[in-house]
Amino acid sequence: MATLAVNGGGGAAAATHTKAYLEGKAVKETRLLISELCRQFYTLGWVSGTGGSITVKVHDDSIPKPQQLILMSPSGVQKERMEPEDLYVLSGNGTMLSSPSPKPYPHKPPKCSDCAPLFMKAYEKRDAGAVIHSHGIESCLVTMINPMSKEFRITHMEMIKGIKGHGYYDELVVPIIENMAYENELTDSLAKAIDAYPKATAVLVRNHGIYVWGDSWINAKTQLGLGSNGNVNTSAKAVTEGSDYGSGLFPRCIVLDIEGITTPISFVSEVLSPYARDNVGKHLSVTYDTAETQDDIKLLRSQVEDDLKQGVAGAVPIPPRDAGKEEVIAALVANVDAMIKADRKITALKQLQGHIWRTGFESNELEGEVFDDVPEALEKWHSLGTKVYIYSSGSRLAQRLIFGNSNYGDLRKYLSGFFDTAVGNKRETRSYVEITNSLGVDKPSEILFVTDVYQEATAAKAAGLEVVISIRPGNGPLPENHGFKTINSFAEI
Repeated sequence: MATLAVNGGGGAAAATHTKAYLEGKAVKETRLLISELCRQFYTLGWVSGTGGSITVKVHDDSIPKPQQLILMSPSGVQKERMEPEDLYVLSGNGTMLSSPSPKPYPHKPPKCSDCAPLFMKAYEKRDAGAVIHSHGIESCLVTMINPMSKEFRITHMEMIKGIKGHGYYDELVVPIIENMAYENELTDSLAKAIDAYPKATAVLVRNHGIYVWGDSWINAKTQLGLGSNGNVNTSAKAVTEGSDYGSGLFPRCIVLDIEGITTPISFVSEVLSPYARDNVGKHLSVTYDTAETQDDIKLLRSQVEDDLKQGVAGAVPIPPRDAGKEEVIAALVANVDAMIKADRKITALKQLQGHIWRTGFESNELEGEVFDDVPEALEKWHSLGTKVYIYSSGSRLAQRLIFGNSNYGDLRKYLSGFFDTAVGNKRETRSYVEITNSLGVDKPSEILFVTDVYQEATAAKAAGLEVVISIRPGNGPLPENHGFKTINSFAEI
């Protein structure tokens, strides 16, 4: 064991740096305590193998707490085989004072815990006497209940009383920070969480574990065993056993509409639709002889012929091509204008609009708009392996343009495919049956459909899909007692 006696500093702090103190009773007892706790934590499942860590201050009434020595468990040592001499000793400000001696193969060279900078933040900001880092599986699971949540909240739970300052009727709030590739990269986010939640005695790390502290090792262990870990354990089991999606916490596929779900209705009605209406004549005139536009015109002719037979308001005959380009375009513009004003969800219109919008996006006259919670949700679902699809009355081209040129950049990398009215009307059950068959899931309930339209929700439910209705600013009213779960943000999915 390498011991470094540090001179200087004066007073009580200097006294703790002497070789006699480092090898004295208080330090030895703390070494024994930590090695014993590591074996116990291993048995409890709070640490496993080399994962997890613990640090305890050497209690000494003659030394002010900020200056008391700090003992930390090493990295890379099997916790159930931890020996007192494996511990590191640091000064109150984190200076290394004593390190373990190397052991023969197959032991790794000694290294202080990778959690050291995070432990020091808890000591500095909370005047802690001990900090425990657990890799308990429940701590990981509870952060997966809602992958968008920045907090774990629970109330009316007996074990809450084990948390300092909380009673049965109080709400326990534990902040959640995102995991990083290396432990020390969590330092800043842990420090910010400690500052932002002054009442918290723990911080959860998503898909990783939990950091818990107390004014003594007894208090920290109590917080972990009766409070944070106990409540986390209960919640994780309740969710995994009661999940609507079987053994998983998320559906295999999510199908999203655009208007009123990912994107404000106002963007469509006040930006996209006026742009298409104002530029339809110009677009047709410039591209009239292209195969693409001739195909658009062919679809519009067929649609208008049906409209005229059915007496649809605003439909006017389209002259044959040999009548002259200008006359044909004028009739097309009149019909398209009527279709846009009526907000018709028909393929002929949506296909032409997509081609017009493409020009607008390519010239940077248009930029797609999504709600602020959308990019983070798409990224999170993608990281969890959940496939996300779009089903909109807008053409697949238009869908790709909106997400490929959004106010948050290109979001298409998070999307697995696009459906439009070619698959069927959005208010018909058979459309959702077709989508289910296309996605290749074992059962329709593995798909979650998000819409803002009651009739679409009813059709999707009849096909066996799980359904939630999106409540966004500007969305239309819903029938009373509609029976569907509603959300105001993707964070609630």
